[in-house]
Amino acid sequence: MKRTKNIRLKEYDYASNGYYFVTICTNYRTPHLAGHIKNVVAQFIEHISEEISGVSTDYYVIMPTHLHIILILQECEFKLGEVVRRLKAVTSKQSGIKLWQPNYYEHVIRNETALNKIREYIKNNPLAERFEFRQFYD
Repeated sequence: MKRTKNIRLKEYDYASNGYYFVTICTNYRTPHLAGHIKNVVAQFIEHISEEISGVSTDYYVIMPTHLHIILILQECEFKLGEVVRRLKAVTSKQSGIKLWQPNYYEHVIRNETALNKIREYIKNNPLAERFEFRQFYD
């Protein structure tokens, strides 16, 4: 049986209060998030603090094949992995398909400078992806 590699920091407590940059890709990077499913995901994100106590959203962008989001954990009863698992489970169930690939990428945001750089990256990601796609096919 194929085992998923653990890419988390070994000594870090992912229940700690703070900001976390998370990227989740769609299953097989299929562009599921281009249609009405994008609204399902956006709706969950907009109301995440009502769904999961102690979690809020700082900034996010939904691309056709992936989601970039900065989550804020503040006295949350769950670790980051459980928050992401619930986001994936609820949105997959509501969309009626296997929406997400296993695992996710995360980065612990340690200071204001890093937070601002990540916000800028998220903001520019849709434009960068369109530019890369265009260069590939032009």
